[in-house]
Amino acid sequence: MITFILNNKTIKTPEHSGMTLLDFVRYQQRLTGTKIGCREGDCGACTLLVGTLVNDTIEYQSITSCISPLGNAHGKHIVTVEGTNLKDKLTAAQEAMKANYATQCGFCTPGFVVALTGFALSNSDKNYSNAIDAISGNICRCTGYKAIEKAAHQVVEKLENKTETTLDWLIKNAFIPEYFESIPQRLKDMEVADLNQPKGKYVSGGTDLYVQQADHLADNEVHLIAEKDYLKGITIKNGMCTIGTNATVSDLWNHKELNTLLPNLRAHLKLVSSEQIRNMASLGGNLVNASPIGDMTIFFLALNSTITILNSEEKERTVALKNFYQDYKKFDLKDNELLKSIQFKLPTEHSFFNFEKVCKRTHLDIASVNSAIHISIENDSISEAHVSIGGVAAIPKYLHETSAFLAGKPLTSETILEANEILQKEITPISDVRGTSDYKRLLGRQLFFAHFIALFPKQFTLNDFIQHA
Repeated sequence: MITFILNNKTIKTPEHSGMTLLDFVRYQQRLTGTKIGCREGDCGACTLLVGTLVNDTIEYQSITSCISPLGNAHGKHIVTVEGTNLKDKLTAAQEAMKANYATQCGFCTPGFVVALTGFALSNSDKNYSNAIDAISGNICRCTGYKAIEKAAHQVVEKLENKTETTLDWLIKNAFIPEYFESIPQRLKDMEVADLNQPKGKYVSGGTDLYVQQADHLADNEVHLIAEKDYLKGITIKNGMCTIGTNATVSDLWNHKELNTLLPNLRAHLKLVSSEQIRNMASLGGNLVNASPIGDMTIFFLALNSTITILNSEEKERTVALKNFYQDYKKFDLKDNELLKSIQFKLPTEHSFFNFEKVCKRTHLDIASVNSAIHISIENDSISEAHVSIGGVAAIPKYLHETSAFLAGKPLTSETILEANEILQKEITPISDVRGTSDYKRLLGRQLFFAHFIALFPKQFTLNDFIQHA
């Protein structure tokens, strides 16, 4: 039995674990405030909150329920827009939307209300930038987004200068209803047995698989692994970082030590999808989706990562990520295997990392071309370099020849220009909806130059490269 709390109601259901949470909420529970929009996780009309018990408190995150399996709700608190309602007045988020005339046609409004409520419940700093991030996965088709931004600003004003927004404070200030206070104890008391579903396709967050094959997954066996502890966690030891493949982009975003060691990490990750998807999508899923433009795949390739692979007999093997991909959507993984962890050497004071991405809009979009670099410098020379690029080959591309060429060379514009010539020979872009092959070659060149301009701004400018390229 899948067991969880839906708003203020305990649910025990024999429904198939692979059906979407959206369909269960709307069709089984008749909570139709959660809307059906794109069914691809892009529009945010189906946004729900998922509360997970961590020690004695609950951590809430927003997700898009259209691409989330019902089984992942097991043991959690699921909140729909109906579950945010107060008895006799509007919540702070609802009032902000109303006061700023931000409802318009109203279709997207429940998703915005839930996302803003999630922002109030989150551990993030209560500032305007984070509020806008919280609704980054919600689209308003009436183009009245400025009014919604004003509503977000009103929510922030009510939360500002609060060092700790406890459930009690949020209840007293009309952000959430009173029943939220009882949820931690109710989740503790809930008898939640392991779903024990070792058959079928492996599914973690589901954000890639449910876009491609939601109907198939709803009708067939799924092996849910999102809550497997041995696939979780981020460990930093002896200059190495090990990340469980169930970790999400948000786990990286919120990891304080990793953000210290990679000071631009959040700026890079902000280019990856929306907050709702960052809360759901597993890093392992991104790697095995094997998209030639997978943002996190390009990210980890440049960090010269290795991956640990686990089979059904609990035997492990390690593979360099740069050797993992073989052809379009083909990689070195057997049917009885799954990715367990990702390992990479952390940047030091003499090494530098950068990630760049070009797409039709800055955020919440698929890359036309993306690229990353991890480069080590000693005595004004490049001692080690790892360059990756996406959107220019059938696989996420580690640039073996370009990386090898850079090692041992002086850090000069001449070296970089020569390396670009090698890069252009290594890539084989095709023309498609994201651009012509010539355009992608141009982007490959520009992003390669951009790495050095971003990492060494006192040494290089765009003119150093463009006048010779």
